[in-house]
Amino acid sequence: MKTFTLVLLCFLATTFSFSEVSKIEKDALLALYKSTNGEKWNHTWNLSEPIENWYGITVENSQVVEINLHFNNLKGTLPQEIGNLVNLRKLNLGFNQLEGQLPSTLGNLKALVSLELFMNKFMGTIPSEICNLTNLKVLKLYSNGITGEIPTSIGNLVNLKELLLGSNYLTGTIPAEIKNIQQLEILSLIDNNLVGEIPFEIGSLTQLKELVLASNKLTGTVPYQVTGLSQLSTFMVSDNDFDREYVSLVGGNGIHPNKFIEFNSKTVITDND
Repeated sequence: MKTFTLVLLCFLATTFSFSEVSKIEKDALLALYKSTNGEKWNHTWNLSEPIENWYGITVENSQVVEINLHFNNLKGTLPQEIGNLVNLRKLNLGFNQLEGQLPSTLGNLKALVSLELFMNKFMGTIPSEICNLTNLKVLKLYSNGITGEIPTSIGNLVNLKELLLGSNYLTGTIPAEIKNIQQLEILSLIDNNLVGEIPFEIGSLTQLKELVLASNKLTGTVPYQVTGLSQLSTFMVSDNDFDREYVSLVGGNGIHPNKFIEFNSKTVITDND
């Protein structure tokens, strides 16, 4: 009898935990499924099963905390309802065929630490609401069709470590407010239409390990302050409209002032001490 009671209690507890995922979160997942042609995903969902069993979904304490559906043949748009998954910490929809604009409701996901929407077909501008996600550590929007300027409010993302916006159609200048992201380790804006000079404020990002600004329309010269970034091991600024040419540094041990050598108006960065 005791054994039967224990089994019954375990069953009820399990059933209760399944039912605890809120209706608003389940509806948001269903909206994602419907708007991205879920029936034809590489790994689809059996909607009759508990959400805990759905591919790429992580549930903790009856809350949806992670969605990882990268490389899963998602086609369509990202629904506004995605913003109702307010407990999400990670969202990875990379390597799919998503299109349309990034929904402003992404700004509701205040618990998010990683937002990866790279290698899709998103268009339109970067919603300023994304810059309200102050817990973000990783933001990867590269290889899409995103246009417009980088929001100056990007500086609000003070915990960001990786900012990858390359291979889009971004215009305007690199905002000086980027100096506020003091934890930044990777900054990649390669292959856009950015203009103006590299802001000297980038020289204050002492944790920076990768600075990739190649294939834009940047002008002027690389600010001297960049030479003080002792952690920098990857430096790529070729294919711009600078006053002089720069050779890329990949896998080095930091860029120091004595590694800038000017020769016949060509600036070379060497690996020599």
